[in-house]
Formats: sequence, structure tokens, C-alpha cells
Amino acid sequence: MRIVAECGILAALVFIGTELRIPTALGFMNLGDGVILIASYFLGPYAFFPAAIGSALGDLIAGYPVYIAPTFVIKGLMGLAASLIMARSAGKKALGILIRIAAGIAAELIMVSGYFAFEALMYGVEAASGSVLFNLIQAGVAILLAIPLTYAIRIKSR
Repeated sequence: MRIVAECGILAALVFIGTELRIPTALGFMNLGDGVILIASYFLGPYAFFPAAIGSALGDLIAGYPVYIAPTFVIKGLMGLAASLIMARSAGKKALGILIRIAAGIAAELIMVSGYFAFEALMYGVEAASGSVLFNLIQAGVAILLAIPLTYAIRIKSR
């Protein structure tokens, strides 16, 4: 039951992070990816659920219904991929930060390529290309936000 409660709390935090929007020419960037990476560190593969649910709810509330299903899959896979990469390094403290960076990069590449593929199918390659830079910026901010917070939260919880 505890994992269900943790997933629910983190889904709410992903949603809140997603709602903290930064407007761009082609939509918005948000801080939800940072919370997804944090959830991946603490929940393992269960991070799929708060990542998928919190992000999809963000699209629903923001008025982007066409993005709900792709977001559910893309963000869920982000959480799953990052957690699986980090799980492979469990107990290897010397590689901790490098593994967290690798997990963040892998997860964010799923996000950038997933939205590019979806938008290319929906709007064409030229339109999809326009969102790549903003998605890469969002990815970088998420990684820079999540890594120190996983250390801070871990230390705080002891």
C-alpha cells in the first residue's frame, strides 16, 4: 500500500510541476520532467505511473487533449527508463552522479524524440522540428534540477 501512496503523491507533484508552465512560441516548457526524474530515483520502475498520470493530467487541464495519450506513454517511458538505468547501478556509490546523469539523458531523449515523432505525424516534420530546441532546454533544466534534489531529499530523509 505504501508504494500506491507514494505514486499518488508523486503523480500530484508531477502534475504541479507540469502546471508550472513557461510559455514558448510553440506551447510551453514545464518542471514536471524534473519531478519525473526524482520519482525514478525513489520509486524504481513504479515511477512509470506518476510520470504518466501526472503529466497526462497536466495536458488535460492545460487544454491539450490531443497530447494526453502520447504524453501518458512518453512520460511513463521516461520514468521507467530512468529508473531501470539507476537500478542497474544500485550500490555503486562512486558512479552515482554519472548514473543519474545518464538516466536523465536517456529519459529526456525519450521525451524529445517521442514528442518529435508524434508532432511530425500530426503536424509535419517542419513544425515538429520547431519544438525540439524547447524540449532540449526543458530536458536540461530537468536534469539540472533533479540531480541535486535527489541528493538533498535523500540526505533530508535520513
